[in-house]
Amino acid sequence: MVQFRPGSHVSNLVALLSFVGEFPFQSLELLGSERVYKALIVRLTQPEHFVNSQTGEEMDCRLFTLNGGGQAKSVRLYKKALHILDWVHPDAYSYYMEAFWQHHFPGDDGHRERHFRVAEMAAMFMRAGFQVCPYLLPELQNQSRANIVPGEPVLYLSRALKSVGMDDANKTKFTRITGAAFSEECPYVVYNARGAVMKWQGRGEFKALQSLTDIIRLNAGIDRVDSAILLGNSPKVALDTVLDAAHPHRKEFRFDAVYPCVHFIPMDENGVRQLRIMASPVWKERILDALFLPETRSYGSGRFEYDACVDGGYVFSHLDGDLNRLIRFREVMGQIPGPFEVLCYPHQVEFLRECLAGNGTIKTIELEAIESALDIKARKECF
Repeated sequence: MVQFRPGSHVSNLVALLSFVGEFPFQSLELLGSERVYKALIVRLTQPEHFVNSQTGEEMDCRLFTLNGGGQAKSVRLYKKALHILDWVHPDAYSYYMEAFWQHHFPGDDGHRERHFRVAEMAAMFMRAGFQVCPYLLPELQNQSRANIVPGEPVLYLSRALKSVGMDDANKTKFTRITGAAFSEECPYVVYNARGAVMKWQGRGEFKALQSLTDIIRLNAGIDRVDSAILLGNSPKVALDTVLDAAHPHRKEFRFDAVYPCVHFIPMDENGVRQLRIMASPVWKERILDALFLPETRSYGSGRFEYDACVDGGYVFSHLDGDLNRLIRFREVMGQIPGPFEVLCYPHQVEFLRECLAGNGTIKTIELEAIESALDIKARKECF
């Protein structure tokens, strides 16, 4: 017998599947303990007796099914178990059936890859404390300027964004956007490169950003969107995506031409913790205030991209994971005399050594130190 109760591994995974449809089996570590979730899912692909701890309702069924193989293997809800969604929320079943073609999933690689990107993103933001569930968030509109988006950290999935006034399908035909995150009224357009350089369509992304900016202006009262979060398995993959190696001579269509700030977040435990930091009010300034004395800081007015001048040396903080700032700093390092120092988290060191090619000194700061400075307390995760 399995007790279906709020906050349990089973109910949280069912809730996630209610709005992402399927989850990549190879990415179960994003939910927490990979071993625990694999064992749970395999067990519940067999018939089991479920009891709703809140209502006493009972159900006998297989809960999950595994679809596909290898890199394409995914976890889905078993068709005869779909009404367990009523135990999650009154709107969960209807949302799922409308979003996922009455439980008839397209079999092509494109749809599956898209589902995987959105599902991985959703899991990470949920663990970081963002409200993600679409049927628990206010519905976006395009009729008038209003404060629809909640004040707490939230993430709207791409499906919700594309359904707002998108009569012109070409506006989002080429976009790779997987969602839009909001924290303290600061919007971030979210992408997931996974493990490969993202196929970037510059013209399409410009059009998509214009449409998304209109949606954010009407629903959050924010007129400008200039920041993106780029999820990925490797910072090297993310950097190659930003530089758009396939089109090196078309800089106006590169990622960094569309978004002045591109924050890379690794798809692992460190990435979840970085997202929690980004959910804190004015987090960038608070980090810099904790690191440097006011008289040493550049406050963005220096001759180039650095954060402080300490003992005659230029100090650059990569704790924000901003790849665009890093690119600009790297370009200057060979043009003016140093010394140069880069601050980073321990998990960023290997990438920075390769990226900076031995130029400058790299120093690390533990995530715990920044979490303490921002007063980020340990919290019970949703997974």
